[in-house]
Amino acid sequence: MELKKNIKVGKNKFNLLFLNFIFIFFFSYHSNSNENLEGTFTDIKILDKISSKNKLISLKNGDELVFGDLSIKSMKCKNSEFDDNPEVTAYIQVRDLTNKDNNEVFVFNGWMFSSSPSINPFDHPVYDIWLVKCY
Repeated sequence: MELKKNIKVGKNKFNLLFLNFIFIFFFSYHSNSNENLEGTFTDIKILDKISSKNKLISLKNGDELVFGDLSIKSMKCKNSEFDDNPEVTAYIQVRDLTNKDNNEVFVFNGWMFSSSPSINPFDHPVYDIWLVKCY
């Protein structure tokens, strides 16, 4: 009786290894694409309505910045997944340091959108803030 080698076992190991490689590559690519959407810095523009001067400020998420009478803190920023219509969103908290009323802590506390700032507007008599970019 002639002995034959089992070649199919070697092919199955190769196919299993190849499928594992594709599986790992797909999930690592998918998780990296989500990491690129969230940024660590938020760029905002602040307009002083009295002097008509504007200033571009870069905030690190989680850090608080004092600008004039405002205390500005960017909690989180995110870029959109779509390249054809880019959208930048950021969660921003703004306190007016001249207002000592304990009932109203924040002048603005919410999500800000770069393409349509009128959805959740920042309303202040002296300053105007709008979102520029997230990186």
